[in-house]
Amino acid sequence: MKQALETIRTNAEELLKKADSEAALEELRVRFLGKKGELTAILKQMGSLSNEERPVMGALANEIRTALDTEIRARSKELADALMEARLVAESIDVTLPGAKVAQGKRHPFQQVLDEMKEIFLGMGFEIKAGPEIELDHYNFEMLNMPKSHPARDTQDTFYITENMLLRTQTSPMQIRTMEIQKPPIRIICPGRVYRSDAVDATHSPLFHQIEGLVVDKGITFTDLKGTLEAFIKKLYGENTRVRFRPHHFPYTEPSAEMDMSCFKCGGKGCSLCKGEGWIEILGCGMVHPKVLENCGIDSEEFSGFAFGIGLERIAMMRYGIDDMRLLYENDLRFLRQF
Repeated sequence: MKQALETIRTNAEELLKKADSEAALEELRVRFLGKKGELTAILKQMGSLSNEERPVMGALANEIRTALDTEIRARSKELADALMEARLVAESIDVTLPGAKVAQGKRHPFQQVLDEMKEIFLGMGFEIKAGPEIELDHYNFEMLNMPKSHPARDTQDTFYITENMLLRTQTSPMQIRTMEIQKPPIRIICPGRVYRSDAVDATHSPLFHQIEGLVVDKGITFTDLKGTLEAFIKKLYGENTRVRFRPHHFPYTEPSAEMDMSCFKCGGKGCSLCKGEGWIEILGCGMVHPKVLENCGIDSEEFSGFAFGIGLERIAMMRYGIDDMRLLYENDLRFLRQF
């Protein structure tokens, strides 16, 4: 039996030296030390030994088991170290090489213009107010002097959720909400998304953005409106920009006007951008209708105000010479990288 145990030790040591993988090591461990392994088979013959031989062979068997187990662990560590070394060589990098340039994002051209407009109005003392995009008919139309039968609603056809709840067609409802809870003086702008049932083309979209303004105080006149908007346009497009006002009609302002600016491309001489007119329509405005003030609990005999609404897409298109509104929403990096 002693000779058999020594033979197992010798064979196992030779095979362990040749093992080149964890799988091979596991196979040898099972062959020699497993429940049905060669060493176990020898130990099952211990019963045939004499009382004097049994403890001697038992001690030798345990010694061989311990030695083989130690050698298996050592060989396993050698293989793991060799594998790691091979990976380090294969995956090595030159840390002195310049790193790959990380692509950095930037603000969308639309957002750039919006932020600039906010800064201009904040510099004039305006506050920024935001309101819900799902609005009540009461705030979107009725409080703005447009009852359910008013024909002006036809030009602001929108998406209704219920009979009295809709996607807002303008950010004016936030002006109403502000006047209900805040008494004059009021000086706010209300930027945000609005919705109308328009077909998509180069200049229209069912979703677009507005920035509306409201000023209410004692002694506010149309002169204040003109001065504010002229200062805004000159700050945005340059001191040489000229503006003009044309009479118009809005149910919530009286008198009402549309404001044009001199074409920034030709300076007012006439070109393809302004269709030869030298002027570009940019916004609607007017003095707040007395009935709108009264609807909000503000005495129209004591206070007056003006309001205006600007299409942000139009401002961005004119600012960057973009001829199709859809380009602002298509997320084409070839287009966006120009800004």
